[in-house]
Amino acid sequence: MKISELFPDVVTEDTEYEFKALLKQDNPVKWAKTIVGYANDQGGIIFVGVSNDGEAFGLDLNEIDQTKNLVARVNDRNIFPHVKISYMMRSVDETADHFVLGMKVLPAESVVRYREGDFNETVYIRGNGNSTPATPEDIISLSKRRYGVDNETTEVRYREEEWTDYLTLCREYRNDGAVPSLKELQSEEIVSKDGFAKSGFIMFRDGYDRDDTMICCRLWKGMNKAGTVLDSARFKGSIALVFENALRFIERNTKSGWQKTANGGRKEIRSYPKEAIREALVNAIAHRDYSISGTQIDVDIYNDRMEIVSPGSWLLPKGYAEYPVGSIPSIRRNSIIAACLDAANLMERGGTGFLTMMEAYKAFSEQLQPVISIYPGFLNLKLYDVLYRVDEAPRSVEYTASENKVWKLLKENGPMKVKDLQCAYGYSNRSRFLKDVINPMIERGDIYRDGSTKSPTAVIKIKR
Repeated sequence: MKISELFPDVVTEDTEYEFKALLKQDNPVKWAKTIVGYANDQGGIIFVGVSNDGEAFGLDLNEIDQTKNLVARVNDRNIFPHVKISYMMRSVDETADHFVLGMKVLPAESVVRYREGDFNETVYIRGNGNSTPATPEDIISLSKRRYGVDNETTEVRYREEEWTDYLTLCREYRNDGAVPSLKELQSEEIVSKDGFAKSGFIMFRDGYDRDDTMICCRLWKGMNKAGTVLDSARFKGSIALVFENALRFIERNTKSGWQKTANGGRKEIRSYPKEAIREALVNAIAHRDYSISGTQIDVDIYNDRMEIVSPGSWLLPKGYAEYPVGSIPSIRRNSIIAACLDAANLMERGGTGFLTMMEAYKAFSEQLQPVISIYPGFLNLKLYDVLYRVDEAPRSVEYTASENKVWKLLKENGPMKVKDLQCAYGYSNRSRFLKDVINPMIERGDIYRDGSTKSPTAVIKIKR
């Protein structure tokens, strides 16, 4: 019996239909890639119990149960995110002992991957009768499926008064200190020729309130998340506002100081080079996968490092370490968001963000160089604190004995009130203690006061 006798519209394998005699459990990727390919396209049906030439011989009920259980197990363990599958059966004989099993795969709302092991994910797309690994360009195209990201023309007309956060960002970082003209935004395809904003640009609009721009920042006491959270914040809103708020959080929770130069002068030194922090955040925003709902960019600051984690698989065919420094190809997951950052002079066109970070760290040892770790579904960028020293203030900064003591007390105990620090020193005069010890460290950026100077609950925190 031919499959067309059971399903008149099905004649041969194509973009919508595929035939499988059996689904084997010893190498599931051979058939599971078809499920992934259909989910990443317009959906499709896999017919089990059918030969390659369309002969329908069917499976018995026990084989059908085993097949369904196998598909459910592979969908749960190997396919991310899980796809929706429905089943149908047609008898191939008069006694109804054998059936063709049809598995209808529904199209997914986000990019679907097949996972083998802990660190190997493959995106498959559907061709004419086969499923093949997607190219980086294919993945970018798939990631734009969700409405609102990134290149759809919306019905919102661009008006400068509705993008004040973004225009303020442009004034701060553009060399000319000006805002981009409408003509410039149109030439970058951020705004359509008719004056309507692209969906990626909507994420920079004042009052944007969806959760997909969220950045979660945390300051930890210790080297990992087993420690105490000393400071935390969740920022959402327009990308421009979230970016600035995240930078301010990092600034107040990291250290800076002064170092003597060879000619007797002084220069400012920081735990993390400004350029590296900015590039790390910009790259996380530009390249995150906005199609993965319920995720955010995470910024975690530990004693010795900062980790910036963004959702989205690595798009390039080789790992980060396999590319020579400065030669990483520029592949943009979100073209309009990247163009908006370009127009604000925050993102280079040539994909030089990683090179800029490496350049900012070139004066430091190999152990302090930035590290990119690639995991299934997200990237982790580590920036190391170049001033970090164990159990003491950085020796490269000039600290008095009293300032070193403040540093150690705050590092060991976390935030403390001024009166408690004063008591630990034995200072009888609060004003003198503030003048001699606390205020100079605040002015230099070593510590900061969280709360009003007159508030009894205000505490001193270390910028780490």
